Amino acid sequence: QVQLVESGGGLVQPGGSLILSCAASGESVDFYAIGWFRQAPGKEREGVSCISSSDGITAYADSTKGRFTISRDRAKKMVYLQMNSLEREDTAGYFCATGYYADSQRCDLVVRKYEAWGQGTQVTVSS
Repeated sequence: QVQLVESGGGLVQPGGSLILSCAASGESVDFYAIGWFRQAPGKEREGVSCISSSDGITAYADSTKGRFTISRDRAKKMVYLQMNSLEREDTAGYFCATGYYADSQRCDLVVRKYEAWGQGTQVTVSS
């Protein structure tokens, strides 16, 4: 069984940057795609970015494309989300999750395809 723990959230001014970390323990996540999702109060959980199990494919929501970068360090069992040029609209709880795809070169941002979830880390963008 996989356990995921997110960290790195906090309060940042508009235009600032944060790096979120997702630490995996338990079962290996080498064969899983990892997705980052976020949920703001009163809104549905939405996909932010994902990385395929092969690390060869990444995907981003239109709202984060060009500003966020996902990466994985297999040796450390970590997945990172570098967030630049943060906007107030990025304020939300951020979650990482594992998703299994038979194709190692595939991932997407469909919430229901992801199984193990972390507890989340809060990102607040405000001046």
